[in-house]
Amino acid sequence: MPIPAGIPAPEFELFDDANTLRKLSDFRGENVVLYFYPADDTPGCTKEACNFRDDYSAYEKAGVVILGVSPDTVASHVKFKKKFQLPFPLLADEGHKVCDLYQVWGPKKFMGKAYEGVLRTTFLIDGNGIIQKVFESVRLAEHSAEVLAALGVAG
Repeated sequence: MPIPAGIPAPEFELFDDANTLRKLSDFRGENVVLYFYPADDTPGCTKEACNFRDDYSAYEKAGVVILGVSPDTVASHVKFKKKFQLPFPLLADEGHKVCDLYQVWGPKKFMGKAYEGVLRTTFLIDGNGIIQKVFESVRLAEHSAEVLAALGVAG
C-alpha cells in the first residue's frame, strides 16, 4: 500500500534527465503530480507518459508540475524523453529508495513470474507539500484526464 493522502509528502533528492539534482521541496508553492512508473520505453509506461505529454498545456496553464519517477538511469531517461518529446522532468531512482519511501515498490507478477518492482502510482501534492490524492491501479489511457479532473482542471 502506498503512503496515504493527508500527510506531508516525504522529501527526496534525485537526479533528473538533465543530470540536475531535484528536491521535492524545490516545488513548494506549486501543485505537483508525482507519478511512479516501472520502466522507460515500455508500452504501458510510454502510453502513460505520452498522455501526460498530450495534456501538458492544461497542467502548465494550471501551474501544476509533473515529475515522473522510475528506477531507470539518467541516460535511459534522456533517451526516453527525447524519443517521445516529454516536456517534464524524469527522475532517476536507481536503487528504488524513493519508491520505498513512498511504499510503491513491491511484489508483482508477469506471465506467471513473481518479482519485485514499481507499483504504478501517482500522488497529487499541494503547494504546502501535503499529499491530496493517491491514484493506485492506474488505467493508462484515462489516467491524465483523471488527474486533471482531481485537480479541477479541464483537459
